[in-house]
Amino acid sequence: MLLCMRTTIQLDDQLLLEAKQYAAQTGRTLKAVIEDALREALTRTEATRPQTRVPLKTFRGRGVQPGVDLDDTSSLLDLMERDGGPA
Repeated sequence: MLLCMRTTIQLDDQLLLEAKQYAAQTGRTLKAVIEDALREALTRTEATRPQTRVPLKTFRGRGVQPGVDLDDTSSLLDLMERDGGPA
C-alpha cells in the first residue's frame, strides 16, 4: 500500500504556471509533474556526490599502439603473444 502525505508548498507564480502548462501539454497531473521533477533532482544530486578515488597504476610508454583495440580482447591477446608479450 502506497502512503501519500498531503502538504502545502509555496511556489513562484511563474514556475507554477509553467508547471501547470507542462502538465496540460503532456496530459499529466500537476502532482505527477512535480513528483517527477523532485525525483529527478534528487537522483541528480546523488549522482554528483563525490566518488571514492581509486588509485590506478600507470606505466611509462607511448600509449596505445596503432592497431590495438582495447575493446577486442581476443585481438589484444593475439597481438601481445605475437610481439612477445608486454615489454
